[in-house]
Amino acid sequence: QVKVVESGGGAVEVGGSLTLSCRISGYTFSSYCVAWFRQVPGKEREAVASIDSAGVGYVNRTTYTESAKGRFTISGDSAKGIIYLELTSLRLEDTAMYYCATDRLTIGKDRHLGRGAIPPASDFAFWGQGTQVTVSS
Repeated sequence: QVKVVESGGGAVEVGGSLTLSCRISGYTFSSYCVAWFRQVPGKEREAVASIDSAGVGYVNRTTYTESAKGRFTISGDSAKGIIYLELTSLRLEDTAMYYCATDRLTIGKDRHLGRGAIPPASDFAFWGQGTQVTVSS
């Protein structure tokens, strides 16, 4: 059974930084795609960043949305089952619940990623409960 647990959220001021962690256990597929999404009440869940690999020996590929480029960094240690999302230069509009999701790297996901886009939330089967990030002025 795949289990996804996020941590690291908190309250910071504008311009501050946080590092979110996503711990994944029970995942047995060789390929993977892990994505961070965020959501505020009343709005749809939106992608932030993703990291994927076709399997052992393949290089990780990272993808970011425009709002995340240059400010957020996704990285991971697949052997340990930990994916990080470093948030810097935080803005008020970054306030949201941040979710980590994972699933196999399928042809469908690869089509999105090949165009520089993060696959939609519906493409991911395994989700965590989220960690809250609140940015204040």
